[in-house]
Amino acid sequence: MINVLLNIDMAAVDWSRAQFALTAIYHWLFVPLTLGLAVIMGIAETIWYRTKDEFWKESAKFWQRLFGVNFAIGVATGIVLEFEFGTNWSNYSWFVGDIFGAPLAVEGIVAFFMESTFVAVMFFGWNKVSRGFHLASTWLTGLGATISAWWILVANAWMQYPVGCEFNPDTMRNEMTSFAEVALSPMAVNKFFHTVTSSWIIGALFVSAVCCWYLLKKRHERLAISSMKIAAIVGLVASLLAMHTGDGSAYQVGQKQPMKLAAMEALYKGGESQALTAIALVNPFEQPDYDNVDEPEMKIAMPYALSFLATHDVNGYVPGVRDILDGGYIQPDGTVALSLEEKMALGRKAADDLREYRLLTEKVEKTDADATRAEVLKGQIKENMPYFGYSYVNEREQVVPFIPVCFYSFRVMVGLGVLFMLFFIVALYLTYRKDITRYRWLHIVGICLLPLGYIASEAGWIVAEMGRQPWTIQDMLPTWAGVSGIGSGSVMLTFFVFLVLFTVLLSVEINIMLKQIKKGPEL
Repeated sequence: MINVLLNIDMAAVDWSRAQFALTAIYHWLFVPLTLGLAVIMGIAETIWYRTKDEFWKESAKFWQRLFGVNFAIGVATGIVLEFEFGTNWSNYSWFVGDIFGAPLAVEGIVAFFMESTFVAVMFFGWNKVSRGFHLASTWLTGLGATISAWWILVANAWMQYPVGCEFNPDTMRNEMTSFAEVALSPMAVNKFFHTVTSSWIIGALFVSAVCCWYLLKKRHERLAISSMKIAAIVGLVASLLAMHTGDGSAYQVGQKQPMKLAAMEALYKGGESQALTAIALVNPFEQPDYDNVDEPEMKIAMPYALSFLATHDVNGYVPGVRDILDGGYIQPDGTVALSLEEKMALGRKAADDLREYRLLTEKVEKTDADATRAEVLKGQIKENMPYFGYSYVNEREQVVPFIPVCFYSFRVMVGLGVLFMLFFIVALYLTYRKDITRYRWLHIVGICLLPLGYIASEAGWIVAEMGRQPWTIQDMLPTWAGVSGIGSGSVMLTFFVFLVLFTVLLSVEINIMLKQIKKGPEL
């Protein structure tokens, strides 16, 4: 019904989503390593600055070479990702471009120029600038990459929790009312710190894997042991910080995106004092019957833990999928939750009022009655605009994310995060207290954990993005209303072009990385 009413090719929506997901997944293979390696190489060069030991200078150069390869290809995929907002999601870009474009513009003007300026000094300034200035350039390169991530994550967080904006019925666009609200929303702050600390874990896992390979091959043992010490400390600290920021993220999701939390937990019927599911039998290939089943089979859970995560109260109320659809419960702000049908009715009222308002304002000759009616309609539009996105919804199923993907991705992320923390604890102990060169099993584990690190990182983004479906902007614009008016064939073609291109780029990066690792530092 939707595709008839809006004249939308639903296949184009699916292919556009697939293409954006493909680009984002490939891009995120490079970003966390950039952020993580920036810390490692910064620490190595800081030690050289303090000790004047040439070993640490060559160590810093080695990690910087690997950083440079990864950084260059990451920039290429990121540019493609931003272009897709205009090519595949032009309705979205038109509707909220005034808001969404602002942090992206700041990222491009400030952070990217900062990175590109100091990365040149970092790579080519050895023996040409003072040691202090070079050290500052190294840290500022990493800081620039981190600031860049901040603005990208601000834009993403706004899509999850739109604040600081107001719809203008005269321009038919959402316009920013407070840049500070957009840039400093609780969702953005938590998302930034959780994402960056998890990226440090990836950097620590990468360095650990390289060091473990050297120890297996009995090469560059001093570099391997020294860098392993840094990686283990960074990884453990980052794991603890990621755990803390993850708690903050869970709270924000519980407060602002209850449907995402319900999907992550396969929570069909909520209530007070809810337990956190450790594992349950959720069919990974089909949507569960949440309307008739209270909880999945074979559920093993930790009492009260979900209520504490979502509300910071062990007896707090957490709504399930069915509760959110039916409404009637008390929300965190003290109001009574509306049912989906009520939200749809208010959304359609906003759409009807907007249509009438546009007809009145476009009249060539307006009467006083027209002006008065237009002002009344403008107030009604503003009141009901928070539910405007529901005017595009026809069925209950459309606003429920695919639960199995959210449920299992969340557990992969958390489970692997705990595993990484244990590895860093063991590696730290063996590196400082024992002869780590003797523990061949640890070397093998360290190498094997690297791909798992990327799986955990990608799983986190799958939870974040799949969990808010069907919304491009939470409650404001569904995916089928944000897509460009293009045929599915052209999107499908470019999907496979990008698939080949990104795969080639990834293969090239891995090949160059492996050659540099085999070559080793110039000690």
